[in-house]
Amino acid sequence: MNPEALPITWVNTEEIAFQLFEKNPNLNPLQIRFTTLRDMVLAIPGFTGEKSKCNERILEAIQMAWLEEYRDA
Repeated sequence: MNPEALPITWVNTEEIAFQLFEKNPNLNPLQIRFTTLRDMVLAIPGFTGEKSKCNERILEAIQMAWLEEYRDA
């Protein structure tokens, strides 16, 4: 992520997926529980989204975007 870029929130699923893949390139995102995925997202530097704004639909979108990164590697 570019340091001058806007803060990351729940709507930035592609950026979140990229960040997660960069940090965990050998981790299959389908093997992660949604609660763990949520906590991983909350720990991303520059992430400013609120935990209460997260839901299953958002986590599934992040998981699928991360899966695409994982399979393309």
